[in-house]
Amino acid sequence: MSAAPVSADWQPTLAWPGARYVVFFGVYLYQGLVAGFSLTALANHYAGIGIPASEVGLHFAIAGLPWTLQPILWGPLIDRAGGARMGRRRVWAFWAVLGAQASLGLLWFVPGPEALGWVGLAFLGHSLFAALLDTACDRMIMDHVPEDAFGRMSGCTRGGFVIGTSLSAAVFSTLLASMSFYGCIAVLMALSTLALLPLVIVREAPGDALVSLARRADGTARQTRSFRSFLLRLLVGLRRPTALRLLVLCFCVDFILSLFEVRFNVEVVQAHGWDAAALSRLQAGLALASGTVGALVIGVWSDRAGPLPALTGLFLGGAATFGTAAMLIGADRVATAAPLILGLTNVLPTLLVVALVPALMRASRGRPGAATQFEVFMATMNLGSVGGGGVSGLSAEILPSGAVAGLVGLVFLTCAGLSRRPALLFENCTR
Repeated sequence: MSAAPVSADWQPTLAWPGARYVVFFGVYLYQGLVAGFSLTALANHYAGIGIPASEVGLHFAIAGLPWTLQPILWGPLIDRAGGARMGRRRVWAFWAVLGAQASLGLLWFVPGPEALGWVGLAFLGHSLFAALLDTACDRMIMDHVPEDAFGRMSGCTRGGFVIGTSLSAAVFSTLLASMSFYGCIAVLMALSTLALLPLVIVREAPGDALVSLARRADGTARQTRSFRSFLLRLLVGLRRPTALRLLVLCFCVDFILSLFEVRFNVEVVQAHGWDAAALSRLQAGLALASGTVGALVIGVWSDRAGPLPALTGLFLGGAATFGTAAMLIGADRVATAAPLILGLTNVLPTLLVVALVPALMRASRGRPGAATQFEVFMATMNLGSVGGGGVSGLSAEILPSGAVAGLVGLVFLTCAGLSRRPALLFENCTR
């Protein structure tokens, strides 16, 4: 299977700014479509039929495992790859797409949505390939996007993810109640295939093949270091005090956010009588508002002023909003104030990621294994999210939801103080 590379100027590549935005928007739209189905609509469906929070949290944890191991599984492979006629990174994105879609297809063969073990295994397989796709795309962003456009690209990718998540959560929360689980899988696969089309038809660089399993025969394959040498250089970079502090920050932020969100969502449905589909639609609307216009504004702000002012402002805003949520929950106002609490706690975390990604890219760029170092930071955030979701049910025996919201505010306030002292976290990011 091979298509000869053609160098016609009209064929889109990632050298075109417009093509870059379309391709990466589509990839993250795809990720959002799957996440909205599995982690919002399906999870709320489980809550609606009475499955305990501990089991719902386990559903999150199983699906998220490959993301926590992403740098080990795929980082060295992608960083050291070279010589493919389809493009150094794009060839791996192509294989990832095939594997991810095949894994979704396995859901047609599970006994039913209530078979959490089989559903979790299918999403585990999907996450394995989706993590490869994400790794390859992160490398292509770092290779082809100028540093002063990282913020806008972060806003673009976040917007794609949020639109996908919102659309998927809203659509499938309704479809799960009105049609079969297997029909929902068919709709999901159709929508996700459309989202991936730009990645399939846009080449990574001029002269690359559209589709080819062959390696270059013109001597342009890159020389790569040994795997051992690569890992040693990577570990040296990650042992820096600034890198270690940044890893702790990434883990803590996502851990405490996931701990609160899973707990509160299940309690709203099971203890306060909210309809699971209505909760999904509200979450989708909130995410859509913050992840489109909000993400674009934060991305432009980050490019013009630098990511640190945006980070500091968002951490301070998050501390205030979660503090307010803690007071409302502590005053037993959840029954009447649930929409306000959800609004306070869903909007700013979405915007925070838009500002954090450019800072992490700048902190990683220019170092040995820079792209893999960035992936380590992102995987640490995923590990925090998986860990928080996994212990959310157990935490109910120790802390009420209001106390957890207060802890989120305290963590955000601490992070705001750290981001005002960039030398503690970001050696390569001074503004």
